[in-house]
Amino acid sequence: MMDILTLFAPEGLTGPGLWLPLVWAALLAVAVAMYVVADGFDLGVGILFTAARSETWRDRMMLSVAPIWDGNETWLILGGGGLLAVFYLAYAILLPALYIPLLVMLIALVFRGVAFEFRFKADASKRVWDYAFHYGSLLATFSQGVVLGAFVQGFEVDGTQFGGGTFDWLSLFSLTTGLGLVAGYGLLGATWCVMKTTGDLELWARRKAEHFLIATIVMMAVVSLWVPFLGLDIERRWFSYPNVVVLAPVPILTGLTAFAIWRSLRGSGQRAPFFLSITLFLFGFLGLAVSLFPFLIPPSMTIWQAASAPESQAFALIGYAVVMPLTFVYTAYAYWVFRGKVAEDVQSSGYH
Repeated sequence: MMDILTLFAPEGLTGPGLWLPLVWAALLAVAVAMYVVADGFDLGVGILFTAARSETWRDRMMLSVAPIWDGNETWLILGGGGLLAVFYLAYAILLPALYIPLLVMLIALVFRGVAFEFRFKADASKRVWDYAFHYGSLLATFSQGVVLGAFVQGFEVDGTQFGGGTFDWLSLFSLTTGLGLVAGYGLLGATWCVMKTTGDLELWARRKAEHFLIATIVMMAVVSLWVPFLGLDIERRWFSYPNVVVLAPVPILTGLTAFAIWRSLRGSGQRAPFFLSITLFLFGFLGLAVSLFPFLIPPSMTIWQAASAPESQAFALIGYAVVMPLTFVYTAYAYWVFRGKVAEDVQSSGYH
């Protein structure tokens, strides 16, 4: 393991200065992955929302995520807070580079959160909040995908500051990843509805999940073929020998997972489509990690260059060692309490 690290770490770096940034990179990767998976499916429910056939269907869809959606976003705070605390140089570059898509994402999340509360109380204006929930979810998802694409394609750095322009994040690649994430979150949302609903709504969600699965596979293939040629030396990492042999299981297992999702949707599986969709996302996340490690600001700043002093990392790690397990515990408890399917005769006021 240490021999591998010496290929990426600054020469002569040892002790806490070597391994603490790795620990923090792993923790932040877990927080981001948890956010993508947890908030991804409830954003996906919002993406599907206005396509639902009736108000009763929309009530059941919203009630399936109402008790847990706000807790899911805790992982976004953990990830952003950890980035600021430990990789402050990266934070100082990423924020000005991504001001616009991040601001759009946050505004969309606000509209979506307000729609959760107001829709339960609304009568004549319920349809307005339906659209607020749908378009807030859609815009937040697309913005997150654009941020991902901009991050993968890299940033212009001048010393320790962002050296690019206001719209450097806007490119054909980032727009493509934005559409890809909409397809992926739609898949998560549809498979969640398969798991949490019954009757005609479940059957409808299965059909939607099949459509989103096809779109997700297509977009993953496009992005995967595009990424190695972004000029970040990713092509050599994936296609040089022996890397091509060592890394071959990642795309192979991704393809097998997609096939398993299709089979489970065509069968009678209730939980399998959702958990297999999560696995598909995790394989995609792993592929990006393999492509970009050890860069935190591609293609110029590694996790070691962006990290704060080892003493600061160790101090912040104490707080994270308490907060992250607690977040896992209360998240798991919330999901356990609200396990099971939403009844077909439930009313929209039932949650409150």
